[in-house]
Amino acid sequence: MIAIIDYNAGNLTSVRLALEYIGADCEITSDPKHILAAERVIFPGVGAAGAAMAELRKLGLLDTIKTVVDNNTPFLGICLGTQVIFEFSEEDGGTACIGLVPGAVKRFSSSDPMCKIPQIGWNTVQIEWPHPLFEGIKDSSEFYFVHSYYPSVAARSYVMGQTEYAGVCFASAVGIGSLFAVQFHPERSGRVGLKMLENFSKWVPLC
Repeated sequence: MIAIIDYNAGNLTSVRLALEYIGADCEITSDPKHILAAERVIFPGVGAAGAAMAELRKLGLLDTIKTVVDNNTPFLGICLGTQVIFEFSEEDGGTACIGLVPGAVKRFSSSDPMCKIPQIGWNTVQIEWPHPLFEGIKDSSEFYFVHSYYPSVAARSYVMGQTEYAGVCFASAVGIGSLFAVQFHPERSGRVGLKMLENFSKWVPLC
C-alpha cells in the first residue's frame, strides 16, 4: 500500500487517481501509524511552505516523515512536498523546513517581462544520473510544473534531474537512498508521469 500524506496542502485526489489508474493500492491519510506501516509513501502538495510546515507540526507528522526515510521506505516528494524536505525556504518571509536534503528553496526572479512567474506548464527535465524512477523515460522528457520557488541543492550528488527556467538551472529531481523528490507534478504529466509513478510503485531501494 502507498500512503499519500494528507497535510491539507491540496492536490491529493489527482495523485490518488493517477495511482489507481496504474493499479497501485493507495490511501490518503494523516495518521502516523498508517504512514509508518505503508510499503511506500508519497508526500505531495500545493500551497505555501509556512502553512505546510505549521500543518505538519500540528498533525505530528515531522518525526513520522523522518522515520519513514530513516527506515529506508520508498519516499516520493512532489512539488511543495519536495520543497519542504529541504532545510530552508525563502517563502513566507523565510521558513525553516524538515531538513532531509541539504540546501534551500529560492524564489525565481527575472527582469524579462516575457518570463512569467510562477512557471506554469510543460518543461524538459535533463536526467543527470540514472535512477530507477527514470527507467523507461527518455532524457529531456517534458513534465508539468506549477511553482514560483525552486530547490537549490547544497551538493551536486543529490541532483538526479535539472530544468532551466527564468535564467536558472535548478534541481527538478533530487534523490538519496530511499528518497526521491521532484519539483514537477508526475500525476499531471500524462504518460511519462504515469511511468514515473509506476516505477515508484515497484521501486525497492538498496539498503
